[in-house]
Amino acid sequence: MRLTPGSGHDIDLDRVDLFDLELYSSGDPHPIWDVMRAKAPLHHQVLPDGREFWSVTRYDDVCRVLGDHREFTSERGTVVTHLGEDDVAAGKLMTSTDPPRHTQVRRAIGTKLTARAVASWQERIRRAIVRFLEPALDGDTWDLAEQAHRLPMIVAGPLLGIPERDWDELVQLTAMVTAPSDPHFHHGSEAATLAISHHELVSYVTEWVKRRRSDGGEDGSLLDHLMNVHAGDAPLTDEEIAYDGYSLLLGANVTTPHTVSGTVLALIERPEQFEKAQAHPSLIPSLVEEGLRWTSAACNFMRYATNETQIGGGTVPAGGAVVAWIGSANRDESQFTDPHTFDITRSENRHVAFGFGPHYCIGAPLARMTLRIFFEELLQRVGSIDLDGEPQHLRSFFIAGMTHLPIVAQKRKTL
Repeated sequence: MRLTPGSGHDIDLDRVDLFDLELYSSGDPHPIWDVMRAKAPLHHQVLPDGREFWSVTRYDDVCRVLGDHREFTSERGTVVTHLGEDDVAAGKLMTSTDPPRHTQVRRAIGTKLTARAVASWQERIRRAIVRFLEPALDGDTWDLAEQAHRLPMIVAGPLLGIPERDWDELVQLTAMVTAPSDPHFHHGSEAATLAISHHELVSYVTEWVKRRRSDGGEDGSLLDHLMNVHAGDAPLTDEEIAYDGYSLLLGANVTTPHTVSGTVLALIERPEQFEKAQAHPSLIPSLVEEGLRWTSAACNFMRYATNETQIGGGTVPAGGAVVAWIGSANRDESQFTDPHTFDITRSENRHVAFGFGPHYCIGAPLARMTLRIFFEELLQRVGSIDLDGEPQHLRSFFIAGMTHLPIVAQKRKTL
């Protein structure tokens, strides 16, 4: 989707279709979200097939929906592509489970993903990113968005315990889950693409666990760690391990590439911001946070109201699906000064790009470190970056990103 909005003055909210894929692949939802925050902070839409959902777009309402599992449960599904069908993995998949069980599993897994725990991976990640950037420095056209799809697996694959020979297949499968209608990833219909990708990913982790149990070895990886996790007094079943491994693969792969591409595009379009970041490396952590806010790669999350609930000046019925629009919350005027301005010196930046509440992204420390190292190495090595073609945007209303970003980078003369 386009990240810089135009005018929203002529928008008729009664005719808005937030599931229109063209809005995200070739349009810009930000003007619509601007109007929704101002005029319809709780917006109801009925799809042609009869499915319906309620949208919240203001920062405080998004935080409430994501933060209060008693009012808004995760146990019927959290991804908009599943709207209308309860999640078959509810109560087993960590992302589709509410506290207290969610807390028990998350705490056990999270010990391997704290900022302190992932710090030991810093130099290995830096070496991987340096190798990743090498082809961009030869002066030829390099498609950053296309190449960046593999970047998270280069970083997280060894941490998860996944051999390199499987990385490309898993990157493709996770993209199919989150953008089943994009021509780069779909296989037949959207439903078929989702069914294939879900089955293949869960089967992959299931077979990984079977092999590990049969050979009796351990490599200290995160998937190994999952095999020793307990929820309460009971260890996870192999089915639960498979589902949670699937969740970790999705979390590792689907947002970081688009944050990288979207942030680089923002810097290309604003050379003064690029120069400022290059002249002041101490601003790189702030650049990362602004990139996360600006791109909001995880565009939304879904919950279901447990009871009739008042929110956003309206009422959601019991059992109603509520979509919390992260991309809108991160441009809320009440929370961010000049929210439609990309500013790497932004000091107050409590974005919700990693979610909010119990399901706050468990991999956030690793993602932040990866992004920080990426921009440290990019800005140290590259003197300028120019577009060499038109960016192509992902055809998805769940993930905001790009499939193509052709660039030409020139080496920095100081090297």
